[in-house]
Amino acid sequence: MTVSESTVSAPTTAPAGAVPTTPALPAPAGSEVLRAHAEDAFAAELDALAAADDRPRPARWRLSPWAVATYLLGGALPDGTVVTPKYVGPRRLVEVAVSTLATDRALLLLGVPGTAKTWVSEHLAAAISGDSTLLVQGTAGTPEEAVRYGWNYARLLAEGPSRDALVPSPLMRAMSGGSTARIEELTRIPADVQDSLITILSEKTLPIPELGQEVQAVKGFNVIATANDRDRGVNELSSALRRRFNTVVLPLPATVEAEVEIVSRRVDQLGRSLDLPSAPDGSAEIRRVVTVFRELRDGVTADGRTRLKSPSGTLSTAEVISVVTHGLALAAHFGDGVLRAGDIASGLLGAVVRDPAADRLVWQEYLETVVREREGWKDFYRACREAAA
Repeated sequence: MTVSESTVSAPTTAPAGAVPTTPALPAPAGSEVLRAHAEDAFAAELDALAAADDRPRPARWRLSPWAVATYLLGGALPDGTVVTPKYVGPRRLVEVAVSTLATDRALLLLGVPGTAKTWVSEHLAAAISGDSTLLVQGTAGTPEEAVRYGWNYARLLAEGPSRDALVPSPLMRAMSGGSTARIEELTRIPADVQDSLITILSEKTLPIPELGQEVQAVKGFNVIATANDRDRGVNELSSALRRRFNTVVLPLPATVEAEVEIVSRRVDQLGRSLDLPSAPDGSAEIRRVVTVFRELRDGVTADGRTRLKSPSGTLSTAEVISVVTHGLALAAHFGDGVLRAGDIASGLLGAVVRDPAADRLVWQEYLETVVREREGWKDFYRACREAAA
């Protein structure tokens, strides 16, 4: 017997690690939301793409694979609508990811922290299903109920196992509705919980032994997972589970220019959402921060002449965005509105020096051997020295 979408009741309590789609309190107005879901923030672009999209669409997809790729990479539509890029990187990677989701294979986005895995997965789900909220957040404590289903224990004790006592997980809801489910930080989930995905991904069913029933996936269902292998406490995927994913590795930005573009675009979006006062162009300081991060990350200066020690942190593009956003807030509220070296120095120190002993020595050596001698960087050197004092 199969449990259809209409027979699974809405959850009254969500299993640990799962993100409920129905808020406990009334949702605030759109302008009050601190961070809108992708399908809400870019609704106009998605609507314009849907209107212009005349290509074949897989079952229950809101857009064709071509339109999904255009949504992520950006472009101009015949009606004059400009679709902003959500991801700056190799086009082929996006095409491979989208085409994977058009098959029955799940997608695993792999990469070091800060390579936009979560950002890409959210926008893929928004463009394909119009809903990016069917999310399981992976942690070391994620239980099996977050992946399969849980129970409303009050009803379970009062009535015994029944459909009304069942609390469906985001994956179960995605299976029933033919939608895209997301699993964040898959390798942080315990191995035994990871393996509960095998039946879902291979058989496209989710057995419910307590009821003698099962949920069968509706056409359109698929899973996007993200993972990295840099963090401590990572649980390696079993070979059986890894075989059920097509893996796309998201690289760090290839050039300084690409990384500056990514940071500038994202900082501008964050500034608007946080209502930060508009500031003059800060691309010069952004380029400095990007250069510092890339040199320390690569262990060599941009000209290739000087070998450097790398700190213990990952120094990702996401951290550059955080440093610059913090600097803009300082400049807007406690400065003259112009992003300067002094505004980013403290945030930069906090991002680089994670280990107070070893990383501080790496940072001081970099300042003295590279930054101090670099032409046009005297103000940057002084600001960083003052922040580290």
